[in-house]
Amino acid sequence: MADITWEDAFCGEGNNCYRIGVDGDGNSYIAVAGAEASYLTDTTDALRQLILDIKAGKADHLLDE
Repeated sequence: MADITWEDAFCGEGNNCYRIGVDGDGNSYIAVAGAEASYLTDTTDALRQLILDIKAGKADHLLDE
């Protein structure tokens, strides 16, 4: 497992909270807060766009648990 430095959680208006992380090689990660062991990894730009789309309400249907 990569040595990931996680930022503080971002919590939207719902009850889903996400954390963004980066490793020493510059790879970016996103995970549901509390489940950082199961994460997605992609480019920083791709993850930034994902977060912007979520914040804009474009992915609300994906956030329901």
